[in-house]
Amino acid sequence: MRVRASRGLVAAVTTAALALPVVSAVPASADPNPEGLSRSVKVPSVKQHLVKFQQIADANGRTRASGTPGHEASVSYVAGKLRAAGYDVTLQEFEFPFFRELTPSVLDRVSPAAKNYARGTDFRVMTYSGSGNVTAAVQGVDLVLPPSPAPNGSSSGCEASDFAGFTPGNIALMQRGTCNFQVKAENAQAAGAAGVIIFNEGQPGEGPNDRTTLLNGTLNEPTTHIPVVGTTFAVGNELAATGTTVRLAVSAESDLHRKTRNVIAESRKGDPGKVVMLGAHLDSVPEGPGINDNGSGSAAILETALRAGHLPTRNRLRFAFWGAEELGLLGSEHYVDSLSAEEKARIKLYLNFDMIASPNYMLGIYDGDDSDKTGAPAGPAGSGEIEKLFETYYRAIGQPYVGTDFTGRSDYGPFIAVGIPSGGLFTGAEGVKSAEEAAKFGGEAGVAYDKCYHQACDTIANVNDKALAINTGAVATAAFVYAYSRDLPGGGTPGATQAGTGGGGLGADHDHGGVSQ
Repeated sequence: MRVRASRGLVAAVTTAALALPVVSAVPASADPNPEGLSRSVKVPSVKQHLVKFQQIADANGRTRASGTPGHEASVSYVAGKLRAAGYDVTLQEFEFPFFRELTPSVLDRVSPAAKNYARGTDFRVMTYSGSGNVTAAVQGVDLVLPPSPAPNGSSSGCEASDFAGFTPGNIALMQRGTCNFQVKAENAQAAGAAGVIIFNEGQPGEGPNDRTTLLNGTLNEPTTHIPVVGTTFAVGNELAATGTTVRLAVSAESDLHRKTRNVIAESRKGDPGKVVMLGAHLDSVPEGPGINDNGSGSAAILETALRAGHLPTRNRLRFAFWGAEELGLLGSEHYVDSLSAEEKARIKLYLNFDMIASPNYMLGIYDGDDSDKTGAPAGPAGSGEIEKLFETYYRAIGQPYVGTDFTGRSDYGPFIAVGIPSGGLFTGAEGVKSAEEAAKFGGEAGVAYDKCYHQACDTIANVNDKALAINTGAVATAAFVYAYSRDLPGGGTPGATQAGTGGGGLGADHDHGGVSQ
C-alpha cells in the first residue's frame, strides 16, 4: 500500500517541516538563524519541478536517461532556472558508455514444456548486452547444483576451458560466482554461444546477501555482441534440466562514446575557499521517467538553490545535478576526478539526496560516524557531524529516523573516496520494509520501499508527498545552516579515506547499475 498524504495533511506537514524549531540544530557560530530562510523553500514549488520532469519524460519517450533527449531537456530546464536565479552555471560534458533496451526483451522456454518468463521478475537484460533473437538448446557450463553452502563456490564460465565440448550455436547457461559477468559472457561468445543466461548462485540470505533473487547485472562495457540476461536461481535451476530449449530475444543499443552533461551551479556570494556542496543525480533509467529516482532529490535541491541565490551567505554554495549516475556514478566520478587537489580542499562538505520521496518510505540518514557499528565504516572526518544535524532536524519535527550505510551506490561515493565529509538522506529503493520499520514509519511491511524502482511506473504518482515535505525541510535546513556556519565539518584539508563501499546497515541503498559478479 502506497502511503499518500491528502492535501490538508501535506499542508500540515509542510508547515511542520519548514517552520521547525531548528535553533537546536544550528552550530553556535552560525548566523543568521536559518529557520526563516528554510521557510522560503515551498513544497508546492518542489512539486512543480517534478511535474515539469514528468512532462519532459512524456515528451521524450517516457525517459530522462542520460544520452537521450529527455535528459538534455532536463539539463536545459534546470540550467535555465539556475541562470535566472543568478548562479554561475557550468554544463560539464563527458563521454560515457550508453546502453538501453529498444524493445521489451523475451525469455521463453520452448521445450520440454512451453513457459513464458516475466521480464523484470524472472529475468533482466544485463547492461551492455548485445542484441539477438535466437531459439536454441540450453547448455550448462560448469554448474554447481545444488549450490555450495557459501557464496562464490561456483566458477562457472570463468575459464575458457569450462567450454570444452560446448556446442556452437547453443545458449550458454552459467551461474554467478567467482568472476565477473563480462568474463563469463566473453568466454561464451568466444566458444560460439548464440546467447547467455547467467543465474544467481543459490544461497539464501538477507538483503544483498541473498543469492536466490533476480540477478541485476552489468557487463561493465559493451564488448559482447550476443544477448546476455540475468535470472533468479529458481529460473536458472529450471533451465538447467536436460533437453531444455529457449527463445532469447534482446534488442539493445550501446554506444561507447555517447555524451551527456553535469549541471554545476555556484553562487556568487560567500567565501570561495569554503564550498558547501549539494548534489542529486538528474538522470533516470531508460525504462522510466524517474520522478522519485531521482527527480525528488533534484527538485528539492533545485528549489533550495533558487531560494538561496540572492543571499549574502558566509560560505559559497554549489549545487550539482549529475548525469549518468544510473550507469555507475559516472557524472560525479568525472567531476571529482577533474578537480585539482586545491579545488578538492575548498569543498568542505558534500550532501547527497537520492530518492527522498519513496512511496513506502523510511527516513534514512547516511551513517557518517558508523554509530550503528554495522556494515560499511564511517565516512571521512566531519561526516558524523552532518549525520547529527539531520538527526536533530528529524527530532525537532517529531519524526523517527534510521541510519543507512555509505555503500558506495550513490554520488557521495567519489567524494568520500577523496576524503570530503559527506552526508545526506535516502527513503529506500528496492529493499523491503521490515515490520519494525512499518511500525516506525507507517506503510506496508514486506513490500519494497519503492515498488516502481527503475520501472516505467516511477511517475509523479509514485511520489510520497509526506516524505517529500519532510525531506524538503531537511534539505533546506542543512543548506542554510552550512551556508552561514563559521565552523564547517570539513574545515581541514581532505585526504584519502578508508571509508568502505561494502553493504551493511539497512542494505537498502540506491542501486545504480547492478552487480558485476
